[in-house]
Amino acid sequence: MKTIYIECTMGAAGDMLLAALIELMPQPEAFVDRLNSIGVPKVTYKLKKQSKCGVIGTRIEVDVMGAAEDENMHEHHHHHHHHHSRPRDIEHIINQLAVSEAVKKNALAVYKLIAEAESEAHGMPVEEIHFHEVGTMDAVADIAGVCLAMEELAPDRVIASPVNVGSGTVKCAHGILPVPAPATAYILRGIPTYSGEIKSELCTPTGAALLRHFASLFMSMPVMKVTAIGYGMGHKEFEVANCVRIMLGETEDGTEQVAELRCNLDDMTGEGIGYVIEKLFAAGALDVFTIPIGMKKNRPGVLLTCMCRESDREKMLRLLFLHTTTLGVREYVCRRYTLTREETKLNTNYGTVSAKRSYGWGAERIKPEYEELRAIAEENDIPINKIKY
Repeated sequence: MKTIYIECTMGAAGDMLLAALIELMPQPEAFVDRLNSIGVPKVTYKLKKQSKCGVIGTRIEVDVMGAAEDENMHEHHHHHHHHHSRPRDIEHIINQLAVSEAVKKNALAVYKLIAEAESEAHGMPVEEIHFHEVGTMDAVADIAGVCLAMEELAPDRVIASPVNVGSGTVKCAHGILPVPAPATAYILRGIPTYSGEIKSELCTPTGAALLRHFASLFMSMPVMKVTAIGYGMGHKEFEVANCVRIMLGETEDGTEQVAELRCNLDDMTGEGIGYVIEKLFAAGALDVFTIPIGMKKNRPGVLLTCMCRESDREKMLRLLFLHTTTLGVREYVCRRYTLTREETKLNTNYGTVSAKRSYGWGAERIKPEYEELRAIAEENDIPINKIKY
């Protein structure tokens, strides 16, 4: 499976993500020429090689109205400027770009995340949010560029590491705010983040929105055959190389990070445990099972385990506390490997039946649907094992 892995140990900003993706291109200069032809108003893209801590990478410079961006231009560009744009103006700009409908759709979705976050942070309707003209064009340039690069590279999936948001404070038009800034924190809800010792804002609203839109998983790097590596350099200088590293390569199908939620129960009936198992499966649990255990005062009990996707964690926790007698639930985050599954048909000596084909990791198997085999056996008064396929 063609996979992009984004390493966010130094956070993420739109220009850094774009620069790293451009490094993955077979012809980076030709892609920049294409960027300059899509029609972002008053914007020119330029590539520049740069070294940080001995690492050679690429920095993308976006000239807006003849002026190169600075490190703060794209970070907090709402309000207090003579020329500003509203979300509907952004939508108009994106819809006029010379790109595919898919790229426009992705770019609009990313900007919608930013507008909603700014709306939440400032307590005003989305349609009343204002963006600086210069900052707007810079952000549109980064977002449109990343969306176009993703279309060009066409990964089957995008995975990102947990995001380093930085620490300390950041200065914006409204004053001094804690890191991550309110809009960034809002966008990153539910995504694993952490704060290091670097006193700076490492993840910007644009970077956070791009990660949320494109990445389907946030986890450590999976087993992967890497074919290309891109380094997108940031503007700020630290003792650590300030860059986003993106790897392109092949991974086996069916790798995801899941949560195991466990609790010990010694005061519930079998019927009650059966009921909560049904509720968990109905809510989307990947698997639910019980193991007999011994508990305090030599009482027999049950270890109830619910496996679920990380995005379903809170939903499963609510069900566990609502429908069991437990006072606490333990969580274990683990990596889950699965075979790719698809529906197919299988020819037997009694006709065609539905089947599930599973493949990946060097294995392949086909399993007929039991209920259809059972119906054939009943109709012909034969044992199931007499049905050949």
